[in-house]
Amino acid sequence: QVQLVESGGGLVQAGNSLRLSCDASGGTFSTFAVGWFRQAPGKEREFIAVISRSGASTYYADSVKGRFTISRDNAKNTVYLQMSNLKPEDTAVYYCAAKQFGTSSYYDNYDYRGQGTQVTVSS
Repeated sequence: QVQLVESGGGLVQAGNSLRLSCDASGGTFSTFAVGWFRQAPGKEREFIAVISRSGASTYYADSVKGRFTISRDNAKNTVYLQMSNLKPEDTAVYYCAAKQFGTSSYYDNYDYRGQGTQVTVSS
């Protein structure tokens, strides 16, 4: 059983940066692709980015492309989401999720999910 814990959220002003971490335990982390999703109040959960098991492949939603960067350190069992030039519309709870056998932009396709970390961007 894989456990995922997100951290690094907080309150920041628009234009600033924040780095989220997704720490994994209980499994062979390098066998899982990891995705980041977010959900704002009153909105559907939204795909943000995904990284392959090795880290060689990444894919981003258009809404964050060029501003967010996903990366991973398999030695530390951690995936990061570096967020730059944050906007008020980036305010949401951010979740990481892990899956075996390929990547996906669909949250329900993931095998394991974290509890989320709040990111609030003030204008």
